[in-house]
Amino acid sequence: MQQRYRIRTNGHFRYVYRKGKHASGKLFRVHYVKARRLQVGFSVSRQVGNAVTRNLVKRRLREAFRSLIPVLANGSYVITANPAAAMASYTELCSNMAAQLTRLGVLRDM
Repeated sequence: MQQRYRIRTNGHFRYVYRKGKHASGKLFRVHYVKARRLQVGFSVSRQVGNAVTRNLVKRRLREAFRSLIPVLANGSYVITANPAAAMASYTELCSNMAAQLTRLGVLRDM
């Protein structure tokens, strides 16, 4: 995913958590706030596993989100992984992400 889409500062993460709507699932939680441009941040805690596992989960989530960028509404998204995400396959993550984004109402016509 390109740098221009990333949320990096702690303040921006906290803003999205505080002001945003969210949708929860078994694998992760998506927070969303309307904004002028599309940005995303990923949060994977140490409860998910060791560093290798956390990085694998982040890479899979990034790729699943990247594939949905053309049909997403502009805004700031923060995706927080649950421990169950470590055992999930890439296809499960993709389908779960599409379902949660649809629940939030941010997917345009596919």
